Amino acid sequence: MTVTVVVADDDPLVRTGVGMLLRSAPDLAVVGEAADGAAAVELVRRDRPDIVVMDLRMPGTDGTAATRAITADRADDPDLLTRVLVLTTFHDDAVYGALRAGASGYLLKHAAPADLVPAVRRVAAGDAWLDPAVASRVIAALVATDPDRDDPPQLLARLTAREREVLALMAHGRSNDEIAAGLVLSGATVRTHVNRILMKTGTGNRTNAVILAFRSGLVDPRR
Repeated sequence: MTVTVVVADDDPLVRTGVGMLLRSAPDLAVVGEAADGAAAVELVRRDRPDIVVMDLRMPGTDGTAATRAITADRADDPDLLTRVLVLTTFHDDAVYGALRAGASGYLLKHAAPADLVPAVRRVAAGDAWLDPAVASRVIAALVATDPDRDDPPQLLARLTAREREVLALMAHGRSNDEIAAGLVLSGATVRTHVNRILMKTGTGNRTNAVILAFRSGLVDPRR
């Protein structure tokens, strides 16, 4: 199955470079490019790609606002499955805002080029991707500064024992395939558990679900 990708970045050289890396993979297809967030949102609405590789610092509508709009469109249209992978030079509050807005993960622009294709594939498969160089720091900051929501233990209580087990493995960075192998379940069953976790807790994406796992005490963020 081919994963369709839109690349959104205001730097044409970056768009070209990212596009070349993605096109080198036989299972990825770049179906559009955007120079700002507004154009990226329009491309998503028109072409419905699987993934947007999204820069954050763009003129006009920035990447965080575009991510928020795409997330809202997904909520209104269950058939829209586009996910956002942030690609940025920054790992500050802008990244936290993008993750809260619904991004499925992020990769730093100075990461190894070989990391880009696996990151896109993993996000396309429904998993999260946090750049390994700063993942622990980002999670710690998100846990510490997450805006007020329902009490985390109350949200956790909505889950079955199996769903809590799946959530704990998600928090430890396991992909759906790794969870399926570890729990001796089918991939479809794991995807169902993940979808139910997101629905029952109202977290919306895997990153926010992982934050809940840490904030609720299900997983110790120091481990």
